[in-house]
Amino acid sequence: MKSGLGFWIGWRFYKARQANGFIGFISFASTAGIALGVAVLIIVLSAMNGFEHELEQRFLGVVPQAQLTAVDGALHDWQQMVSDADQFPGVVAAAPFIEMQGLVQKPGGFQGLKVVGINPQYEQKVSEISHFMSAKSWQSLETADSNHIVMGQSLLTKLGLKVGDSVALYMPNMATNDTKVSRLGAARSHRFVISGSYKLGGDIELTTAYIPMAYASKILHLNGAATGVRIKVDDVFDAPRIIRDLGYTQKQYLYMNDWTRTQGHLYQDIQLVRMVMYIVLALVIAVACFNIVSTLVMAVRDKVSEIAILMTMGLQRLAIMLIFIVQGALNGLLGCTIGGAVGVAVALNLTAIADGIERLFGVTLLSGDIYFIDFLPSQLHIEDVVIVVTMAFIMSLIATIYPAFKASKTLPARALAG
Repeated sequence: MKSGLGFWIGWRFYKARQANGFIGFISFASTAGIALGVAVLIIVLSAMNGFEHELEQRFLGVVPQAQLTAVDGALHDWQQMVSDADQFPGVVAAAPFIEMQGLVQKPGGFQGLKVVGINPQYEQKVSEISHFMSAKSWQSLETADSNHIVMGQSLLTKLGLKVGDSVALYMPNMATNDTKVSRLGAARSHRFVISGSYKLGGDIELTTAYIPMAYASKILHLNGAATGVRIKVDDVFDAPRIIRDLGYTQKQYLYMNDWTRTQGHLYQDIQLVRMVMYIVLALVIAVACFNIVSTLVMAVRDKVSEIAILMTMGLQRLAIMLIFIVQGALNGLLGCTIGGAVGVAVALNLTAIADGIERLFGVTLLSGDIYFIDFLPSQLHIEDVVIVVTMAFIMSLIATIYPAFKASKTLPARALAG
């Protein structure tokens, strides 16, 4: 009964405090601070979730999640290796590839280019690259003996080329005994017809091109062999273990590589930004919550005579504490509710909002030439919302303990005498 009375009086005091201009302003400031911190933290976490999702689904869908590469330069029985990989636990699919390095001429010099020979029938099982080019571009890679090449749109723009043009790729020549000649002067030019382009974003679009695997084998005199096998796994974070275990089952000497070695810095950067922003915004919320302390201290001084009267009427000290805990909790609850609602609403529409800002002000928030995406992604996780709101509300409750305790220590005789 007395606890219910404490809740009721706390609610009455809360409404009366809002009527007091100065105390009401400080109360509003603390509530607004909590709401802002909660909203921004939810938005930032959603953006980080979006980057992680795009990294896994978009970027890691194109770059090799894991791969086995021949030490001596050729896998003559790649069909057996693909079959072994397909049956290995944790592996979704496997595909052969031939990788070679070359130079293409650009205005003022040369541009380094990694050329990957692929078999579209296998490649579509392990890579999403076909989703970033037209069907015609993808089909052009199915012609085994054609000198077709599909290049990134950014690279074509940089080179001043278009689909249908021809391009020369300069590579080290191959001697008659199939050993590479390393002298730059011995480089040989191979001419390709640009049969299509892909639009992915980031550095890959500037440095990677695709050709039919059979034609790549012909250039390198591999007689149908591959230089490696690419692996797609169930869990990208388990790729290092899977590729290691799979590699040890093979009889040929192989290089074992996975995305954490080549692209792991991207994931680490995302996690670092997430942690830093979480700490910073949690401190912002903490500062806003502890503004409740000053608000309640002023409320205690403003209501000292009422507290004394309630205590002389028999209200216990715990009930007095509850009165002011309720007032602070209402501030925190209001801030968490507003911040949570605003944060969720913005997070669900963050991509559209960022796109609108770009069009309105003519700015580019994310450049596809630099990052692996050219839009601001967002993916809202309900558990993030629950954690942020709960954390902020607990902080606001903690902030009420000291003022409430001081109110319960009020001496009725001294307060009424004053």
